[in-house]
Amino acid sequence: MSKGTAVDTSTDPAFRFDQLFDDHYRAIYRYCVRRVGITDAEDATADVFAVAWRRMDEMPEDASTRAWLYGVAYRVIGNQYRSRLRNLRLVARLGSMTAGDPRPPGPESDQQIETLYQALNSLSQDDRELIRLSSWEGLTRGEIATVLGIKENAVDQRLYRARGRLKSRMARLDPTFTDSEEIPK
Repeated sequence: MSKGTAVDTSTDPAFRFDQLFDDHYRAIYRYCVRRVGITDAEDATADVFAVAWRRMDEMPEDASTRAWLYGVAYRVIGNQYRSRLRNLRLVARLGSMTAGDPRPPGPESDQQIETLYQALNSLSQDDRELIRLSSWEGLTRGEIATVLGIKENAVDQRLYRARGRLKSRMARLDPTFTDSEEIPK
């Protein structure tokens, strides 16, 4: 290989994208599976990485890359939910179908998990997403702030309130649940 044809891998977009994909695909895919199920997770994940490819120049190259990708996934899934909701409304208007259970796939035979899903689904979308990003995805408060486009202090306050509401709803659904119990992850 001559000097003139050597590729600088640190600035080559294809190399950067390959590295990004290798480093983050599995985490983003799992995030999408938990939000939209296996059927739609591949499409959502592909959309996330398509956005990443198109916006390589805007993407941070430091530790916040993961949070940036989660933010893209959050928005892609939001678009999928809205699209699905529009389709369900259309079908409902036509009178041929009703909406299904919005719970993510999981071990539904365990009563505590079932109670958690019921309580979680009774929360606002913002509360659900905060709890999922923190407990299920294991993101830091800084990463959550990046995903949701809010300040880190707001993450702390909102997460504290969301967890309180979740515990309260779990206690209402399951009289054996005590406020001192850990919420299952």
